[in-house]
Amino acid sequence: MRIRVIGAPIDLGADRRGVDIGPRAIRYAGLQEQLQRLGHAVHDMGDLNIPLPETEPAGNPRLKYLEPIISLSEELAPIVTEGFEQQEFPLILGGDHSLALGSVSGVAKAHPNVGVIWVDAHTDFNIEDTTPSGNIHGMILSALVGLGGKNLTDVCGWSPKIDKNRLVIIGARSIDPGERELLREHNIHVFTMSDIDRRGILHVMQQSIEIAGHDGAPIHLSLDLDSLDPTEAPGVGTPVRGGLSYREAHFAMEMVAESERMISMDVVEVNSILDRENATALLAVELILSALGKKIL
Repeated sequence: MRIRVIGAPIDLGADRRGVDIGPRAIRYAGLQEQLQRLGHAVHDMGDLNIPLPETEPAGNPRLKYLEPIISLSEELAPIVTEGFEQQEFPLILGGDHSLALGSVSGVAKAHPNVGVIWVDAHTDFNIEDTTPSGNIHGMILSALVGLGGKNLTDVCGWSPKIDKNRLVIIGARSIDPGERELLREHNIHVFTMSDIDRRGILHVMQQSIEIAGHDGAPIHLSLDLDSLDPTEAPGVGTPVRGGLSYREAHFAMEMVAESERMISMDVVEVNSILDRENATALLAVELILSALGKKIL
């Protein structure tokens, strides 16, 4: 296929700096060459121009950097939608997970029935009233399903962007009390690391693909590198011990590829400042390749 690579070096949705270098680090790790070796054509759109936190007021402490995040989302979304019109596969490189407000909006504009598989140590389901930090990267999924203030939910002009019944979160192990209640109230499908321990990654991925891809729906995959254990992915801003192993992560990506349902992908939260010899970016490239069809044999 033809891959549309879009860099979104946003460093506004979280507290720890460094994820703005993520798109460049992933490119330095050989993304284009490896995709081409796999047989894909690559159309790299470069990086969006995103302001640094030092140049913007944080604003409301419960919705930090709201305006520039909304601005990024409304710039990114049509670039993603255009990718489908050009018969390209959008691959969005982050940056923090707040970019998914724009990427998923762009996917949903072209494919209103899209399901989402969200692989993350966190559930990102806070709203302004529940957030302990005010960091918007922790509010993106709730906004995409239409929960919270209209300033986030109505980005790009409509809400909800996705059906909450087609949303699956995988690998969660750090959930704030307020978002835990919201997840239960809205019956969101969450497979925690405990579920993976009990059932195994095969069963969890089978169920996740069935839920997100119900009735033949296409799937958007949003991969946060902090879903992996920090021993595998040290260069992330919010590491949580007890995450996916190297093989569990690869197997999950391989199963998504085998489903032939994935139409777009985010890869986020690679923090080069905290990394060791670009190991996390190199791992990100490996996982992208597995999600896009690379096999052992």
